[in-house]
Amino acid sequence: MDIRNVIIIGSGPAGWTAAIYAARADLKPLIFEGNEPGGQLMTTTDVENFPGFVNGVMGPELMGVMRDQAKRFQTEIISAHVTSVDFSQQPLKVTVGEKDYFAKSVIISTGATARRLGLESEKQLYGKGVSACATCDGFFFKGKKVIIVGGGDSAMEEAMFLTRFAEVTIVHRRDAFRASKIMQERVMANPKITIIWNSAVDEILGVDVGHVTGVRLKDTVTGETREMAIDGVFASIGHEPNVSLFKDVLDLDEKGYLKTVPGTSKTNIPGVFAAGDVQDSHYRQAITAAGSGCMAALDAEKYLAGL
Repeated sequence: MDIRNVIIIGSGPAGWTAAIYAARADLKPLIFEGNEPGGQLMTTTDVENFPGFVNGVMGPELMGVMRDQAKRFQTEIISAHVTSVDFSQQPLKVTVGEKDYFAKSVIISTGATARRLGLESEKQLYGKGVSACATCDGFFFKGKKVIIVGGGDSAMEEAMFLTRFAEVTIVHRRDAFRASKIMQERVMANPKITIIWNSAVDEILGVDVGHVTGVRLKDTVTGETREMAIDGVFASIGHEPNVSLFKDVLDLDEKGYLKTVPGTSKTNIPGVFAAGDVQDSHYRQAITAAGSGCMAALDAEKYLAGL
């Protein structure tokens, strides 16, 4: 039986950083890229807040550079999706189709997926005025008009953040927010934020010119539609951590993310570590994902050394 030191499940900033650190520690890591190699950054255009890139970098380019760096240190890369895991005993088992792989430690970096509005126009204009991350992309909308779709705390936070750059309208399908009272009060008191109640985005306009020019809103009570000229659409309706492989295997927190011991990447099973957005419902940034990937590799290294 070929037993690896460490297997990494999932790529993206967390996975590639874990691979770089593990490879440089001579652990000879094996990484499974998954169905969406590179994660959410593969659908991101300009990344201007990742240190080291003075003029910014395209999301796919950043992931390509990280992948090449991991490969340079002899990380074994398999472009496949893990179909099941068995962490009930050592060695830990990771299965891809009909083939089993074994390791003394596993780092999970499967990320999270932003919930989408489900429109074809959204898909076509993603990164061209449509975003799911105000912190990442707000800067690009200086002096412009944007809408935030959502009614939870995240939507309120992102709306407040965007007022630094743009004229903000919150579009909500009901007549009341589900956000905490304090966040609602802050939004309601902000003169830079307008709220449109009982409305949903029926269509995003601008596909014909290659960037967002407006939206068609549908009244959720009357069914009537109207068009609104705007420059950006931010969907803030939550994220889904990619934990389907681990739901009955590892502990999850109250939001459904992988639970780790505070200050570490350790899960409830010895030798299994989690990094990136799959265990982070709060920050969800490329740089914090990369940092937790480093933590996971260092934690795995100590575990393998018996420390």
